[in-house]
Amino acid sequence: MTILAVRLVGDPVLRTPADAVARFDDTLAKLAADMHETMEEVAGVGLAGPQVGVSLRIFTYHVGEERGTVCNPVVEVLGGADARIDHGSEGCLSVPGLGFPLDRPARVRVTGQDITGAPLELEGEGLLARCFQHETDHLGGTLYVDKLSGEERKRAWRAIREEGFEANAQSVLQERASAVGSAFGGASFGGSAFGAAAQGGLK
Repeated sequence: MTILAVRLVGDPVLRTPADAVARFDDTLAKLAADMHETMEEVAGVGLAGPQVGVSLRIFTYHVGEERGTVCNPVVEVLGGADARIDHGSEGCLSVPGLGFPLDRPARVRVTGQDITGAPLELEGEGLLARCFQHETDHLGGTLYVDKLSGEERKRAWRAIREEGFEANAQSVLQERASAVGSAFGGASFGGSAFGAAAQGGLK
């Protein structure tokens, strides 16, 4: 398996809607294994194809004891008009060093396929539900900071545009490179870049 370079905000692949997975072969299985290894290396809870430069609708996740891969996901909010809201915090290793509060539906169902192409249906609550939503957003070219509103949105994009953000991003690149070697070029959803402030939040 291989540790993959994780793309940072500003990379066009993060803004390009991903293509549906159509071939469920050994190449896809290797990609999923590499994504899992990369995700674990950066202590992430989820990682989407575009974050490693692969414009396919695939993501991996590892939240608590729940671990797996979903291809071609579709997310459905559970609870209808009375759906509960999770008032948690979120971050992204593709937007390193930042974290902001973002409301998400607390319970969701995701349908799709596993790496063999077999139908898949999962339900998630709390952090797992947030992970499913965050990673599926990535597959449509959306970052969590796009979903912020008001002053939080302004603060996030101001921080991304600041000179210090680029310096921090480069620091993350160097830290990851020294930790895992030249095969890893960057930082994505869920890891130490968000730090204790996330307390289990997304990265």
